[in-house]
Amino acid sequence: MKIVDLRATTVAMPLEAPLRHANGAHWGRFVRTIVEVETDEGIVGIGEMGGGGQSAQAAFAALKPYLVGHDPFRVEELRFKLANPTSSLYNNRTQLLAAVEFACLDIAGKALGCPVHTLLGGKVRDEVEFASYLFFRYPDAGTGRGEVRTVDQLVEHALELKREHGFRSHKLKGGVFPPDHELRAYRELAKALPGDTFRYDPNAALPMEEAIRFGRAIEDLDNDYLEDPTWGLNGMRQVRDAVRIPLATNTIVVNFEQLATNVRDPAVDVVLLDTTFWGGIRACVKAAGVCETFQIGVAVHSSGELGIQLATMLHLGAVVPNLTLAADAHYHHLVDDVIVGGKLSYRDGRIAVPDGPGLGVSLDRDKLARYAELYQRLGDYPYDRDPGRPDWFAMVPNQSWADPEDAASGLARPGGATG
Repeated sequence: MKIVDLRATTVAMPLEAPLRHANGAHWGRFVRTIVEVETDEGIVGIGEMGGGGQSAQAAFAALKPYLVGHDPFRVEELRFKLANPTSSLYNNRTQLLAAVEFACLDIAGKALGCPVHTLLGGKVRDEVEFASYLFFRYPDAGTGRGEVRTVDQLVEHALELKREHGFRSHKLKGGVFPPDHELRAYRELAKALPGDTFRYDPNAALPMEEAIRFGRAIEDLDNDYLEDPTWGLNGMRQVRDAVRIPLATNTIVVNFEQLATNVRDPAVDVVLLDTTFWGGIRACVKAAGVCETFQIGVAVHSSGELGIQLATMLHLGAVVPNLTLAADAHYHHLVDDVIVGGKLSYRDGRIAVPDGPGLGVSLDRDKLARYAELYQRLGDYPYDRDPGRPDWFAMVPNQSWADPEDAASGLARPGGATG
């Protein structure tokens, strides 16, 4: 079997409301590039990649000469063809490789009539548990609804998500407002949801000293972990020494060299494996094996997935025996999906692992076309800018916080679209 074509289509998927984070915002939509890899036997595999609010179509088009004629079963060879560690210093193709790997594993599963999790060694669980992913949000431009700014709004939103989806673990994405405001919000979440567990992630925005103060102030709560409270391996080591909460990261341990460093001189206790950031599902499985050997915790990170990448997260979660923590997902913030049947469903905070051939999800052609047209109309947006603070940009550590008393109006997007 040989690859004969690669196609990439960028879509804009509306969100319930714009999501705020320490480095800017998701401006009311995710921009994702959907990849299709076609073989000479007529089997087409699908993959997906983000891009910080920007299209990756041109980058995938540049990969076509590398892929045509390649056997999609030879995914280890593909790793060096696309992302040789030396040449990747110039082209940084890790996430491009991941999307192509998704598609190749999808092809292999379809060709053999088995799900991807079988190719990875077989599943040890049928469902993957997820945490709620709580963001401070601007109100939706069209409806005026969906704002999460005050402590009461955050608690109400978390309770609503628990009623609807059954989440038992709750993650607050912080680094937006002054730490004291977010500390009050986090403690009120814990008070409103007794018996559940919690995790806080300010995207490394806090100075090391503030990260220690915040961590000590929440030690009495039922924390899963404190994620990236400050920047860098050395900063995280100092926080880890000072705070009695496990530390987690998806920023400073995202490759095997960094993982080795963390094994030799621990800075974090939990590594959040991302199927795109690590270069594919198989890389995450390898990393999980290293973590199992050295008793480092693992969880599954979310980078703004639609249903295709969500499927890769589910297959990863299915085969990793040491996954003892709920995974992250932005998925419940989406208003729709590009896969047949629409959005996958949560049941008691869990999503069932697909058992169909390959990734177990298929493209809905009508929706792909609809959201591709929406992308053409709206275009890109700068993920690392805040539309409510046009002159602001993120620094690490941050010292310029948004004002929680400033009730923002709905944010119009290019073309006047909403959602």
